[in-house]
Amino acid sequence: MTNDTPTLRFDGRAFVNGERVAARDGQTFDCLSPVDGRLLTPVARCGAADIDAAVAAARAAFEDRRWAGKSPAQRKRAMIRFAELIEANGEALALTETLDMGKPVRYASGVDVRSAANCIRWYGEAVDKVYDEIAPTPDTALALITREPVGVVGVIVPWNYPMIMAAWKIAPALAAGNSVVLKPSEKSPLTALRLAELALEAGIPPGVFNVVPGYGPEAGSPLALHMDVDCIAFTGSTRVGKQIHVMAGQSNLKRAWTELGGKSPNIVFADCPDLDAAVEAAVGSIFFNQGESCNAPSRLFVEASIKDAFLEKALAKVPAYQPGNPLDKDTVMGAIVDETQLATVLRYIESGKNEGAKLLAGGERVAPVAGGCYVQPTIFDGVRNDMTIAREEIFGPVLSVLSFTDVADVVRQANANVYGLQAAVWTRDINKAHGVARALRAGTVHVNQYDEDDITVPFGGFKQSGVGRDKSLHAFDKYTEIKTTWIRIDSPI
Repeated sequence: MTNDTPTLRFDGRAFVNGERVAARDGQTFDCLSPVDGRLLTPVARCGAADIDAAVAAARAAFEDRRWAGKSPAQRKRAMIRFAELIEANGEALALTETLDMGKPVRYASGVDVRSAANCIRWYGEAVDKVYDEIAPTPDTALALITREPVGVVGVIVPWNYPMIMAAWKIAPALAAGNSVVLKPSEKSPLTALRLAELALEAGIPPGVFNVVPGYGPEAGSPLALHMDVDCIAFTGSTRVGKQIHVMAGQSNLKRAWTELGGKSPNIVFADCPDLDAAVEAAVGSIFFNQGESCNAPSRLFVEASIKDAFLEKALAKVPAYQPGNPLDKDTVMGAIVDETQLATVLRYIESGKNEGAKLLAGGERVAPVAGGCYVQPTIFDGVRNDMTIAREEIFGPVLSVLSFTDVADVVRQANANVYGLQAAVWTRDINKAHGVARALRAGTVHVNQYDEDDITVPFGGFKQSGVGRDKSLHAFDKYTEIKTTWIRIDSPI
C-alpha cells in the first residue's frame, strides 16, 4: 500500500438537504476494500424512512424553485464550478474510487475523475444553449413548445464506474433544473457521497442533490416505488432493470429510464485493415476495468482464415494484463469489486470449461495483494454461441472467441442475444462496414476501433439493454417535460 493511503478519512453518512446524516434507524454496513479486504468505513444503511426524507427535501427544493428558478446561465456557473471542484479534488477522489471498487488508480484518475468532471461541465455549458421552439401556426395563434424540468429525479447507479455513471445522470438532470436523490451501489458508495459535498460547495443549494446509500431492496426499491418521485434513472443489471420498470408502473407511472446489460459482439473480418490494432482493442477492451463494463466486447467473432494469427497475437498480450495492486501507478488490471462478484466470475469460467470451451489463458484466482479479490485475464476458444459464457453477461475479464466464415451467419449470431448495447466491425470494405453496422441490433456500432467515444454522442442499447439514452443532448429528453402553450391572437391590425 502507499504511504498516502492512511491519510484518507471516509464519511459514510448519507447526504440529505445539505447535511451529513446517519440512517434514521442508526444501521450501518461495512464498506470493505477489494484491494486488500480492509474496512474503509461504516456506511449508513438507509431504508424507506431515509428515502422519504431525501425525497421530501428534494421536493421542497424543487417547489420553492431555489434551483429550478435560476436562469440557465446561473445554473451553468454552478455546474462549471462543480466540475472544477471535482478536478481540484481529483487525487483524493481517484484514490477513494480505487480503494472502494478496485480499479487501477491510474484509470480512476485519468478516466473516471476526468470523465465525470467533463460530463458535468458539458451539461452546464449546454443548458443555456438549448432553445425552445415555436410551431408554425396561423396568424391568429402563437404556439410555444417549451421544456420544463420533470421535478424530483431518482437515480440508482452501479459499482463499476461510480463517478461516471452518477455524472451521466445527475449532470443533465441538475442542469435542466431538477432535484435529485441518488442511491449509489452499496459496493461503491464513497465517491457519490463526496460529490454531494462538492456540489453544495459549488453553489447547488441544499436539498437539490441528495445521496442515500443502502441496499437495493431497502433503499433502491423505496426510491423506485416512491409516489413523489417523478422520474427514475437506473443503470445496472437487466434483472433489476425490469423490476424498476414494474415498480415505476405500480406506483405513480413515473418515467423509467434504464441502461442495462450487454454481451457485445466484436466482429473481425479477414480484410481487417490493421490486425494489430484489432487485437489490441479486443484484448484491451475486455480486460479494461477488470472486464466490469456493460459494453465490454466479450464475444469476439474472428473470421476462420485469420483466427490462428489473431489468437497468437492476443495471447502474447495477456501477460501485460496480469492483475496487480491497484494503488500501483503501473497496474493496468486491478481487483474485482468484491468476493461475491469474484465467485460469479469463477463460476462462469467453470461453466465454460464444463460446456466444452477451450481455456487458452487464465481462469484462476490470484493474490497479488493479500486479502484482495483478483482473477487472471481469461480467454476461451472454441466457444459456441449457445454456451453460457457466450449468452450471459459475466462482468469480468473473460473473452469468448468464436469463428465464422459467412457474413450473414456472423450477423445472425451477433444478433442472437437478448442484449443490444454495443458492437464492432473490423473491415477495409466500406460496403461491408456499412451493411453489417446497419444490420447489427445495437445502440452503438464501432467500425475499425472499439472504445473511441465522446460525451457528444448518446449511449444506450436495443432490446434488453435498456430504455433511453445517456450522454449527448438527447439525455435532456429524459429529465424534461415538453409543454405546448397555444396562445390565441386576435390582432386589431
